[in-house]
Amino acid sequence: MVSLREIKDSFLHLLFPHVCDGCGSDLLGKNSMLCLQCLEAIPQTDFEKYPVNPIEKRFYGRLPLEQATASYYFTKESLVQKLVHQVKYKGNKELGIQLGQLMGDLLKRSGRFSVDAMIPLPLFPVKEKKRGYNQSMLLCEGIRSQFPVPILNDVITRPEHTETQTKKGRIERWKNMEGKFVLTDPAAIAGKHILLVDDVITTGATLESCGSTLLRAENVKLSVACLCYSAR
Repeated sequence: MVSLREIKDSFLHLLFPHVCDGCGSDLLGKNSMLCLQCLEAIPQTDFEKYPVNPIEKRFYGRLPLEQATASYYFTKESLVQKLVHQVKYKGNKELGIQLGQLMGDLLKRSGRFSVDAMIPLPLFPVKEKKRGYNQSMLLCEGIRSQFPVPILNDVITRPEHTETQTKKGRIERWKNMEGKFVLTDPAAIAGKHILLVDDVITTGATLESCGSTLLRAENVKLSVACLCYSAR
């Protein structure tokens, strides 16, 4: 016999269909934004398991890190690109938090990341106001489900507008980001191991600039975790 709850849920689904953000299927769990097929299709890097992985190598001689990783591979016209686009440009905050939860699970299972606090890579204020949120903050909120540590959102700011990094090479990206971050509360991170969180890493110029600024605080250790890695 069909229960009243099942009838209610079916009616609500007709009015407000809950479909997968990856493929549009309605075969997904109540609290998930992605179906099982899409969850399994997201290409994991497994970088978090290994020291000397490609992300850690990317910062050699540029930024002294304890650990670094990116959870998934990012390629053009891929499922991952679609999901990142949903989070950054379509207002899909719930998906951003779930992707952060997936990151947090991978970080926890690796046993390599033990941090005191997280810092989302800050956005330029006008951009954050226009978007309504910082996608890196959403990732931090999701990661915190596995790492119950504070999210420090006011320690470092990005007061100056920077040109888009999309079509710039490594040197151009570095010059574009040089001196663009300001450490506003160094005492809040003194003596702590900080996890700097971002969505996509390509050359690492933005993270390098932000991380270098954070390391000006006294006795800080720094690690980096990104949602995905673009090797182009």
